[in-house]
Amino acid sequence: MEEARNDSVKERRGRLEIMVEVLSIARGGVGKTEIVYKANLNFKRVKRYLAYLEEKGLIENSRLGYKTTDKGEEFLRDYQKMSELLLI
Repeated sequence: MEEARNDSVKERRGRLEIMVEVLSIARGGVGKTEIVYKANLNFKRVKRYLAYLEEKGLIENSRLGYKTTDKGEEFLRDYQKMSELLLI
């Protein structure tokens, strides 16, 4: 019974995984609503993540929407490398 209950519970994403997902979604430039739906977050949480990522220089907001910066792209590459190293 305990096993069945654990199988049905979704694994929660950590803050880092959410930030990686937001940066990945914003690579081509997107609006806040698109980030909300693609990252499966609500507007309140997206607002906090976007503010944090902007503060760190990983994402920028222009009249065209949010776009991952060069620094953000570098972060995504480094994250991918670390993920590959740790999962092997």
